[in-house]
Amino acid sequence: MLHFRSTTLLVLPLFFTSSFIAYGQASDPAHARNSSSSPGDTKQPMDRTTAPIPRDAPRISKQTRYEIIRDFETQLVYARTAFPMGTKGLQLKDGAITPNSEELRQALAIWGPAVKPGDPAHISFVHIKDDHIHFEINGGPVHRKKWYQHIQVSGAGGTMQAPQDNPQTNPHGSFVDVYFGKYVPEMTAQQLRDLLFPVLDFNAPNKEVAYLDTLPPKAKEAIQAHHVLVGMNEEMVIHAKGKPPKKVREHDGETAYEEWIYGEPPADVDFVRIVGDEVVRVETMKVGGEKVVRTEKEVVLQQPEREAKKEQQDRPVNAPTLRRPGEDSGEVPKPADGIAPPPPRPRDGSEPPGILAGPIQLAATGQ
Repeated sequence: MLHFRSTTLLVLPLFFTSSFIAYGQASDPAHARNSSSSPGDTKQPMDRTTAPIPRDAPRISKQTRYEIIRDFETQLVYARTAFPMGTKGLQLKDGAITPNSEELRQALAIWGPAVKPGDPAHISFVHIKDDHIHFEINGGPVHRKKWYQHIQVSGAGGTMQAPQDNPQTNPHGSFVDVYFGKYVPEMTAQQLRDLLFPVLDFNAPNKEVAYLDTLPPKAKEAIQAHHVLVGMNEEMVIHAKGKPPKKVREHDGETAYEEWIYGEPPADVDFVRIVGDEVVRVETMKVGGEKVVRTEKEVVLQQPEREAKKEQQDRPVNAPTLRRPGEDSGEVPKPADGIAPPPPRPRDGSEPPGILAGPIQLAATGQ
């Protein structure tokens, strides 16, 4: 009996301990989520199965407003596009970003970027308005007052107000406005993240992954292989090869360029020629003395022909023109001397008053 009792005492604690561990693992949802992923996987996959916002969704409720502001404000995300500094922010509607690529490049050239693709961005302020949601990035374009700057103290000597800071703009901040239809509808936080995905990445684990996700597949593969392609920009070259140990500035005729040199003999040496912000030539000197030169564009980052074609299609039908009624663009006279021909006179000799009585008539008649 003594041997049987001691065995029972040993078995019962093991049984209860194993039952408690199994119950704890089954009842802990965080442990269940972590056990399904690999130990080294720190990036949570983006939920692509989120249902879109219904078109007949009601107006956003007061409770949802609080939840969205609490969820998004002070979040640290990664930018998927460049944000211009100052009051020239971005607008997002139906997945389209405004301003377009050409206008955005001009704004970035004038005001500079607040954040670049792949850079961490801090959502500092969220304001839900009537038909859009306003997200301020890195402090926004305008400095906000502190709570103590709204305090006024009245006494016998008059009214005293807290000291005010200089109400100047914040040159380092920017913003993005997400527009809807007539009003901001009811939605979940994940649905709003999906709407912001063209400009903000909420799932990237680090800056490098966030930046690579914004590039074309061919450029992304080349950067991961530490290979430079003709057509890349300076930032891509830095991500692929790092900052150049040596730089040489030269001129090819009237064209100024920079030669970025990577490597030293007896290893391979790469000479990356950059004109403006684009790689136009890559020369590699092999260890055996072989020289490999690549000048044909291997990756296309922008397609100006499509943008020009789109701009021509977007031009209204009744846009102002100098062509005569019924005249095709191919029939427009192109004189060799650059002087436009005079407008035709009516056959009956009559002229509308005030039309050819000025400098145009004198130029046409040679007076």
